[in-house]
This record gives sequence, structure tokens and C-alpha cells, in this order.
Amino acid sequence: MRSHPKIPPLAVTLAAAALMWLLARASPAPEFVLPARGALALGLMLAGAGIALAAVLAFRRAGTTVNPLAPERTSSLVVQGVYRLSRHPMYLGMTLILLGWAVWLANVSALAVLPAFIACIDRFQIAPEEASMARLFGGDFLAYKARTRRWL
Repeated sequence: MRSHPKIPPLAVTLAAAALMWLLARASPAPEFVLPARGALALGLMLAGAGIALAAVLAFRRAGTTVNPLAPERTSSLVVQGVYRLSRHPMYLGMTLILLGWAVWLANVSALAVLPAFIACIDRFQIAPEEASMARLFGGDFLAYKARTRRWL
């Protein structure tokens, strides 16, 4: 049995954002030029925030916990709204926010943090959550998992 994550995903996201900024400051040479950089960055961040907020609201409507550190406390399987498109829209939203931040920083070094963030969330957050959901909801979760992609 996998242990549950001990670091909140929001803290991981903020740490990734800080690392991106530090890398961009420390190595300004690999910058890239992007037309309408500000608008694109803002659009990505707003889209990410909107998706994450919609996911949180779906959990609230279902009356279940949003606490990612205690997936065993989940009281219902949420499969409607943004959860029809992604099994993990909160993490998708966080990733889009970080992508927007990377676009804003316009630095290849900062952009390189994204795959590490995705791998970290996928391995240390999503995998234990999905194991808990399978234990809690059995066939219902397995059917949901079969018809809905993990990220997009």
C-alpha cells in the first residue's frame, strides 16, 4: 500500500513557480521572444485558475473533501462537470498556471521545470489518490477511470 502524500500540491506548485523564477533570474541567456507574451500568459493562468476553481466547486457541491492529503476521507466520487474531461482537473489547472508563468518568464530554463512538476504530481499525488479511489469506490471508479483521461 502506498503512503499518502505529505506535501500539499499547492505548496508543490508554489515551489515550482519559485524555482522557475529563480532559474530565469540565474540564467537569463535562454530567453525566448513570444508575440503577445503577456496576453498568452494571462490567458493560460486564467484558464488554469478557472479549471481548478470549477473542480473545487464540483467537490463542494458533492459534499466531499478537497483535502488532497487525505483521499480516504472522500465521501463521493465526483464525475460531472470538469471531471467528465479530466480525472484531475485541479492538477491540470495548476499545470496551466505554471505554463502561463513560464510563458511570462519567457525562459527555457523556467519552462524545463514543467515536466518535473507533472512527473512529481503524477507519481506522488495522483497515483496514491487513484489507489484510494479504487479502494473506496471499486467498480465505479474503475469505470470512470476507463472512460476519462487522467490529465486531458
